[in-house]
Amino acid sequence: MAGVNLKAKWRTTPHCPGVYLMKDAGGGVIYVGKAKDLHRRLANYFSPSRQTLENGKTRALIAAIEDFDWYEVRNESESLLLEQKLIKEYRPHYNIQLKDDKRYLLLRATRQEPLPRFATVRLRREDGARYLGPFVHAAALKDTVEWLNHRFRLRTCTCRHPGEEEYRHCHDDVIRHCSAPCVGRISEEAYREQFEAALGLLEGRGRREHLEALTEEMTAAAEALDFERAARLRDIRENIRKTLEPARVFSGRVPDLPGTVNPDADLAELAQLLGMEVPPTVMECFDISNLSDNHIVASMVRFTQGRPEPRAYRRYRIRGVEGQNDFASMLEVVRRRYSRIVHESAAVAEKPEGMDLYAWLRALGAEGRAPITVPDLVVVDGGKGQLAVASRVLADIGLGGMPLLGLAKRNEELYVPGCEEPLRVSRECGALRLLQRLRDEAHRFANNYNELLVRKRVRESKLDAFPGMTPKRKELLLARFRTVPGIRSRRAEEIAALPGISLAWAERFVAWLAEH
Repeated sequence: MAGVNLKAKWRTTPHCPGVYLMKDAGGGVIYVGKAKDLHRRLANYFSPSRQTLENGKTRALIAAIEDFDWYEVRNESESLLLEQKLIKEYRPHYNIQLKDDKRYLLLRATRQEPLPRFATVRLRREDGARYLGPFVHAAALKDTVEWLNHRFRLRTCTCRHPGEEEYRHCHDDVIRHCSAPCVGRISEEAYREQFEAALGLLEGRGRREHLEALTEEMTAAAEALDFERAARLRDIRENIRKTLEPARVFSGRVPDLPGTVNPDADLAELAQLLGMEVPPTVMECFDISNLSDNHIVASMVRFTQGRPEPRAYRRYRIRGVEGQNDFASMLEVVRRRYSRIVHESAAVAEKPEGMDLYAWLRALGAEGRAPITVPDLVVVDGGKGQLAVASRVLADIGLGGMPLLGLAKRNEELYVPGCEEPLRVSRECGALRLLQRLRDEAHRFANNYNELLVRKRVRESKLDAFPGMTPKRKELLLARFRTVPGIRSRRAEEIAALPGISLAWAERFVAWLAEH
């Protein structure tokens, strides 16, 4: 990875729309972006201007890039769809938007209803309806659907079986926006024909004819000096073009795109690699984060069917460990997690004599009698030391039969209990990529919690008592020297080396620290 000549590789990138993936030294995806022109967009990273480098986050991203990949697409809509898919899949550290569960709009055509209608939704369900999309231009889609409803006089009411009662509270028929099939103004068969014609247009049938008709209407309105109507028809025409712009939907693996994972296939490969009879449906991973002795935290993240389950994530403040000790911290968090599961399962007392506790808890979970389902595999971030600690504490709790694995970050080696030598697999192995995603998510979640505590400490620092202390200076001091004792041990000249702090101010501050 480190030997890649980034500038030489950048010069080979095409001038076309696409999506790019920035990678760190370990091969992990740290940023996903899109571009109308890949070559020009990537120039901001590999031939950056001074203005670009003024942004601290951009500088940090550029410094972390060791390799990159790109994927060519046909248009902007495809790049938006692919970018969203990859961000949700990799959850890169430097991306902020599109990491949540929000999705682009879908258009739901309720063909299973006697009087079908259109509705915009974000999730696809197995309900018999016809779904189109996703559509990246939400405003254009909504305006297009509004125009279709008016043009084909389709109903917009939300009830499944509208009748006389609903008609009395509706005015769409009066203003000729609906053909009122609910009261028999038009037969169900005729209404469905109109609906199918509108659906056909969304599927691309008759697109050119409708656009040409709109152009003729717009021209006629302009010649009649009705410029407001002409502008409205122009907007409708452009919205239809945006909405019906051809775009592939990237729902499965993206062909020829390095690094894209298939969770189901990767789970099967992981089970084969570890000699498990069935793939691990539920996996939990632990990570320790310590920026200083003050805030040592841990995270636990859970993947189900190879996919993140954020609602099951947990974060911990390490309480019983003095100083930075990853082994003791791992022992504490694993004990707290699984001793709680054991204690909260009231049916543990009913365990048959001679049956393994882990097997009993799994049986309880399968029957729905356990408040928390025990995982099929536990992963700890670390090597042989962290694995030994976790294995010992699980045995103490009575869960020695729980499958356990250690993932060492430096060489991405897999440590398994009872094996002296680690498993070394190819970085292209889907099982390893899945474990990396699990570990990286635990690392991100732990770091976010640590940063939250640091920001809270910055707001509540004892340094606020010094006259002339500003939030910016306090942030600089704590970011550079970490703690108040760390600041106290510095000379005035070292403090004055920070931007925005003069030597005179630093001397007064050092004298104040000595008195307090």
